[in-house]
Amino acid sequence: MIGIRINKWWKVHKWLPVVLAMPKMIKELEADPSSGFLGHNGIMGNPIVQYWKSFDHLEAYARNKDKAHWPAWTDFNRRMKDNLGDVGIWHETYLISPGQFEAIYSGMPPFGLGKVGKLVPATGNREAARQRMRS
Repeated sequence: MIGIRINKWWKVHKWLPVVLAMPKMIKELEADPSSGFLGHNGIMGNPIVQYWKSFDHLEAYARNKDKAHWPAWTDFNRRMKDNLGDVGIWHETYLISPGQFEAIYSGMPPFGLGKVGKLVPATGNREAARQRMRS
């Protein structure tokens, strides 16, 4: 999960580069299947939820000086060095073991994990949450 908090809206020159950086990163990631990026919930949300094949893939992208994230990150740090209260950014990373999650969809198209994983009906031995988590 990643997000931004604009604390001083009038300082457009501080937050606009942050807002504009995300679409470039997403486009870059979607164009490269080997990146390990599986998908996201959209770039206009706050927070943005991203799905990655592994933490190693996420870290490799974040630290690659030839990809869009690294220059955006260093630019942000340079611009905010003396003004950390103007714009905040945050992210949370969760490692989930295979089979240790579920996503249920009823009356709607796949969303979130359902967009990046395989959907199976919640019937038979998958009818109850406890049973699904054991499958």
